[in-house]
Amino acid sequence: MNKSERLQDMMLFLNDKNSFNLKDLMNNYHISKSTALRDVQSLELIGMPIYSQPGRNGYYGILSNKLLSPMVFNMDEVFALYFSMLTLRDYETTPFHLSVEKLKKKFETCLSPEKIDMLHRVESVFRLASIQHHNPCPFLSDVLQYAIEEKVSKVLYEKKGIPTNYFVQFFNISSAYGQWYATGCNVESDSPQVFRCDKILAMEEANQYQAKPLAQFLKPAHVLYKAPDAIDFEIKLSKKGVDLFYKEHYPSMKLSWESGEYFLRGFYNKGEENFIANYFIGYGETILSVYPPSLKSLIIQKADALRNYFAEM
Repeated sequence: MNKSERLQDMMLFLNDKNSFNLKDLMNNYHISKSTALRDVQSLELIGMPIYSQPGRNGYYGILSNKLLSPMVFNMDEVFALYFSMLTLRDYETTPFHLSVEKLKKKFETCLSPEKIDMLHRVESVFRLASIQHHNPCPFLSDVLQYAIEEKVSKVLYEKKGIPTNYFVQFFNISSAYGQWYATGCNVESDSPQVFRCDKILAMEEANQYQAKPLAQFLKPAHVLYKAPDAIDFEIKLSKKGVDLFYKEHYPSMKLSWESGEYFLRGFYNKGEENFIANYFIGYGETILSVYPPSLKSLIIQKADALRNYFAEM
């Protein structure tokens, strides 16, 4: 490890500490006392708020009011961070109280004019694709806060146009297909439930229910979501169907490659028949076989309903 790499690692090593001594650095990095002293001086020069406390039990302290220790990035890392940040433009709401344009300007103040010009030129021809989110989610940050604090909340939710109350402990937030989704445990039915975040009308803490540890919900999909009477399926796909799978799929589904053929396997619960039929309609002729026959019948019924709809339009 050269000096530049060592200093970078030291900033991470010291970032969550209030104090340290030279032996900490000497033992962790296998360096001499004189090298450790020079490294401390270098850290001070690049902005780490370090001060020395002399004496027999002396030590180095790190000011508690620091924001973040300075980090050094190469240009490839700068490009990766910059363009990942710009994907936030496509989100009407994020759980973070920020303006992407203000964040972009702050980012650029750390760069030379030449590097900023290079970023802007790359930005004019390069873009990371993402689906635009146009529905505001005013309670998205609240959902995140309740989830990380392991609290149960009372949620007023618009279901089929009707405001309905649920008592939920949220444990997952995801962005998919132009929407924010929050998955939580419905504490009254003790079962997982998915909510579209833009349809949450109000939230408040529900102290009458005991929350569970977040780790209890970190289970595979077939353990967390699969009901005892769930229906297993197996769909054989063409190569074009594999492309569609990677564009849109769900935790209850898994793609396998066996003996030169692609199989999409998974399950759906009772009450999800309309959803699963709509999903597979989108695959069209890329589906080569369907099991069980009951799922094939659901897809045919959905296709017939669509044909009749357009015929009568």
